[in-house]
Amino acid sequence: MTERDLPARLRALGLIATAQGLDDLIALATKKRFGPTELLEYIASLEEKDRAKRGLERRMTRSRLERFKPMADFDWNWPKKIDRALVESVLRLDFIGEARNVVLVAPQGLGKSMIAQNIAHHAVVRGHSVLFISAAQLLLDLGAQESARALERRFKHYAKIGLLVLDEIGFLAFDNRNADLLFQVISRRYEKKSVVLTTNLAFRDWPTIFPNATCATALIDRVVHHADVIAIEGESYRAREAEAETKQRRSRRKDDSQPNPTA
Repeated sequence: MTERDLPARLRALGLIATAQGLDDLIALATKKRFGPTELLEYIASLEEKDRAKRGLERRMTRSRLERFKPMADFDWNWPKKIDRALVESVLRLDFIGEARNVVLVAPQGLGKSMIAQNIAHHAVVRGHSVLFISAAQLLLDLGAQESARALERRFKHYAKIGLLVLDEIGFLAFDNRNADLLFQVISRRYEKKSVVLTTNLAFRDWPTIFPNATCATALIDRVVHHADVIAIEGESYRAREAEAETKQRRSRRKDDSQPNPTA
């Protein structure tokens, strides 16, 4: 074996970080005169940190989380109604160990998706497998399956994810098939795995988007049986931000139109 072969052999053994930093490791071990035990402990620590980092990166990629605002940017004083203590409780993820659900109910623009994204991110960091997906995307995927066997595989996929975050239920009405597909996903996770769900509709209004009241009631029963329901009321953040930006643009245009006294 030559020294040139060693990195490849280390990679084959799964010691990726050691292989990548082999020259630096040899230099450090020589400089600090590591004994056999010290060297092995250093390698073990190096590999543990690297695997944790790569595992986090994989979970983050699979979660489909895109850019989002952290909770530090959330203006708790803006909503007219929000249970801050409950929001902070679910962000600690205690509900996952109990297979409980979280339902965020709010009109457009009050931060329910932002909160759901932060819950998902916290879960990824804590080592859970997570998927953040809109209800429309989920149903599009399930509806595209061309055989009963393929559909069953997708059901099993959605059932085994540690935390499933379903965004934007209520934006589109469901036909009978899509209502059944969503019911299947919720039922297979019922009392086994947690679901975080965001909706712009109060539960009393769900029959307006489902084919019939019985279908809506059956789904609501499974969602809320073991759930923390967080209702947020108030005016849209986005409307407030758009109004502020409009005022800023008007102010800049007004300033630009004023004659320069030094000209």
